Amino acid sequence: MNQPASLPLLASLLDAPLPVSGVAWLDEARRENLAAFAAGGLPGARVEAWKYTALRGLGQRCFAAGDAGAATRDVDAAAFALPGVDGPRLVFVNGVFRADLSALDALPRGLSLLPLAQALRDQAEPLRFALSRRYRDAGDAFARVNAARAGDGVVLRVAAHARIEVPVQLVFVGAVAETEPAWHARNVVELGEGASLELIEQHVGSGEQAQLATLVGDVELHEGAQLHCTVLQDAAAGANLIRRSNLRLHARAQARLHVLELGGALVRHDLQAELVGDGAQLHTRGAFMPHGRQHVDTQLAIRHQALDTASTSVWRGVANDRARGVFRGAILVAPGADGSDASLNNKNLLLSPGAEIDTKPELEIYADEVKAAHGATVGQLDERALFYLRSRGIPLAEARALLTAAFCRAVLDDLPNAALREHLSGLLIAQLPA
Repeated sequence: MNQPASLPLLASLLDAPLPVSGVAWLDEARRENLAAFAAGGLPGARVEAWKYTALRGLGQRCFAAGDAGAATRDVDAAAFALPGVDGPRLVFVNGVFRADLSALDALPRGLSLLPLAQALRDQAEPLRFALSRRYRDAGDAFARVNAARAGDGVVLRVAAHARIEVPVQLVFVGAVAETEPAWHARNVVELGEGASLELIEQHVGSGEQAQLATLVGDVELHEGAQLHCTVLQDAAAGANLIRRSNLRLHARAQARLHVLELGGALVRHDLQAELVGDGAQLHTRGAFMPHGRQHVDTQLAIRHQALDTASTSVWRGVANDRARGVFRGAILVAPGADGSDASLNNKNLLLSPGAEIDTKPELEIYADEVKAAHGATVGQLDERALFYLRSRGIPLAEARALLTAAFCRAVLDDLPNAALREHLSGLLIAQLPA
């Protein structure tokens, strides 16, 4: 921490002018978060949450402040078309909202979907709780940058008891630009009491050009609300993508997440969930598949704070070539959260001698009458299963691909959208080594 501001990354993130909203509390929060970033710098190996993700290389990069041509860049809509997903859509290119690529006509009753910049112009006060947050932990450097610099993003609200029958798609495109840009987006999602929604978050891009993107999302599920969220991260090969998702579940709210991490050069996702209401439930399923020299880091932290809450987490990792994967799964059952039921399972495969996966399950319990379990493994493909398939005439490469695909597809088995499930399974198979 406390690196000199002359470090290229710090200088490029600190020197550009802050966005000015004209909203006093927001502009003040931006200044305070940027000052905190300037004082704290980038987290190093002594910060536990960043122990396995070194930022030395990224710190030497210098990025332009945004992309002046993002509003007119040519983007092929086929790049983010998904089978089984044909509903409202918001698209951002290098952090800039693109109305020409979005689909906002005839929104279902009970759904409000706006770019953040427009929501701030129309009525900023309801966003104050989410956007005025000050980040104080040593590992919050990029959340501070995002809070200071995000000028656009998504504001999505579902009215109480509204059931949105069509999926809503949020697309973030990293497009090749004349410079290497840094861009930032902030999402605010709120489901009212008894509401339900299927949400697709998608990250796409192409090319080797380096970019830096930060995305912070705050998701609030009120009593009895239900959210099913699918996250597909297939960013460009040169992308540095750092995300933070904060979920807050009230009484009897349910959230189900399916996450695929496929693209990018340096990718990190901090997923933090608080189960603050009695009977709240969170179920996460995820797979990360780094190859080449990719570095993919997933930090999952679930906090049970109320009676009879439940969480299940099933994650798979596959690393090939000289790639590195990191998974930290932490479950905390707070005092008073009696009757909680929590389980976390992380299994990982190494497909080459140079690949590495670091996994760290954590479990803290401060309540009574709790059921909790966690486990993690790192290994290679089962030689007996390989021998069985080869004895049936299947070539070695094909046998390895079959076993690896089956290992990963376990996280998609309960995805209800059949067309999307098959498409994501195909992406997993395509990611496997030939």
